[in-house]
Amino acid sequence: MWVAKMDTPERRKSEKIEKKANQWHAKAQRSEERKDSFITASGVPIERLYTPLDIADMDYLRDMGFPGEYPYTRGVHYSGYRGKLWTMRMFAGFGCAEETNARYKYLLAHGESGLSVAFDFPTLNGYDTDDPEAKGEFGKCGVGVSSLADMEILFDGLPVDDITTSMTINGPAAVIWAMYLANAQKRGIPLNKLGGTIQNDILKEYMAQNAFIFPPRPSMRLIVDTFEFGMQKVPRWNTISISGYHIREAGATAVQELAFTLADGLAYVQAGIDHGLKVDDFAPRLSFFFNCHNDFFEEIAKFRAARRIWAREIKERFNGSERSQWLRFHTQTAGCSLTAQQPENNIVRTTIQALAAVLGGTQSLHTNSMDEALALPSEKAVTVALRTQQIIAHESGVTITIDPLGGSYFLECLTDKTEEAVYDYFTKIDMMGGVIPAMEAGFFHREIADSAYRYQQEIDNKERIVVGVNEYAMNEPIAIPILEMDKEGEKRQLERLSRLRRERDNETVSVKLEALRQAAQGKENLMPYLLEAVSAYATLGEVCGVLRKVFGEYRLPALV
Repeated sequence: MWVAKMDTPERRKSEKIEKKANQWHAKAQRSEERKDSFITASGVPIERLYTPLDIADMDYLRDMGFPGEYPYTRGVHYSGYRGKLWTMRMFAGFGCAEETNARYKYLLAHGESGLSVAFDFPTLNGYDTDDPEAKGEFGKCGVGVSSLADMEILFDGLPVDDITTSMTINGPAAVIWAMYLANAQKRGIPLNKLGGTIQNDILKEYMAQNAFIFPPRPSMRLIVDTFEFGMQKVPRWNTISISGYHIREAGATAVQELAFTLADGLAYVQAGIDHGLKVDDFAPRLSFFFNCHNDFFEEIAKFRAARRIWAREIKERFNGSERSQWLRFHTQTAGCSLTAQQPENNIVRTTIQALAAVLGGTQSLHTNSMDEALALPSEKAVTVALRTQQIIAHESGVTITIDPLGGSYFLECLTDKTEEAVYDYFTKIDMMGGVIPAMEAGFFHREIADSAYRYQQEIDNKERIVVGVNEYAMNEPIAIPILEMDKEGEKRQLERLSRLRRERDNETVSVKLEALRQAAQGKENLMPYLLEAVSAYATLGEVCGVLRKVFGEYRLPALV
């Protein structure tokens, strides 16, 4: 039976807009455009113009709501940046602990409000600096930390009870965290005074960065152990930062970054619940870490969609409280977007990316330095990067109202499309049995590799312009200062490690490592054993060596 639609003022208004829009599009089609089609970096088609018709199905309270209230699309805090600016946390770490400590003091003196530690590859993989596997890799992409002695120097003179510290560490995250806690205890600082984050996200290592040690299931056990220990002993600490950053750096699109990161996050929540933890006891201390690339509006839409999806899933899937539904995140501008050619252009790229992160509502931000495609950042370059954040915060005016782009026809439509694409990926992952089975089947690797290939093809074919690289190139020498590493740093590190092994109580170290081995063979929480071992100055390599023997080592399956 045909039923006439109710004639209302809203319907008449919508019909009037639709009629005018059709007239406008008919005229606009006669105008020439630069390209046949326009798409986001994720391949989402972008229309010529957006109107109320594109968000006609949007329910304001259901889909947007108010800041500080479900579904948190507009932010998790009632006051936004009117109450507190984001934490300006510049990622730093190079060479030995002394050099990195000096850089931290420099950054804090110039307005940084939180510390962020980059570790070198031997540390990321659980090796001591003097291990044959570490030869030639000391300090190149971060600071080398082999023992509590290094951690003591790294944070010497720094107010770790007043500022928060973020540490980008995954496979050996529990061990490095134990060193940080032991250092605080030796300084007389109670654990409940410490605030910060360990990245601790092993699933994305199997997908993208490949800095893993143990197989997935014992790795998940270590992560859940940090959840439990943190909520009991270090309540201000975020015991995981679920990271899309490295997934994006490996070549994923914005949609893939968000989908894979949130899928990982939900897997961690399930792992905690399977262990017997209550969601509201640990979920409020979960945080996220996202990349922010050049596609300005797609990145903002990604952040807004992230909050809405996470809130819905925690509420409906796990019956989590409001605080558990908050998606809090750190952002780093896109390292993969930086170019060695015309490095000053990177200042502009970073500014655009940082502004998108702020408009997307980030709680913490790192801005890359102009020289990072060439070397570790110089003091001049890192100061410019920090000043970029400060200018956005204090001069741009974008912080004086909450979610200033909320309600934009384009942005709201793009947020919806991003969310829909994420749920398409959730369905695919669920059909494969979850994150770990999908990972073991090579799904994530293939998806990321295909996206990276398409993106590079677009650059090679000049379908995507990179200023100074495939267009507007200039043949001139690099004219910015480049950081030079201290050539004596590795020598000092090796001498310190040798002296440590001679002077510590090696009998006590052996006892603590044996206790750790026995606990690892059982089901106890390993954090107390790790804390005791590193407090006795057992090295990172020794501790991870014990766990390697119990848990084994993971090797990526061959993909066909």
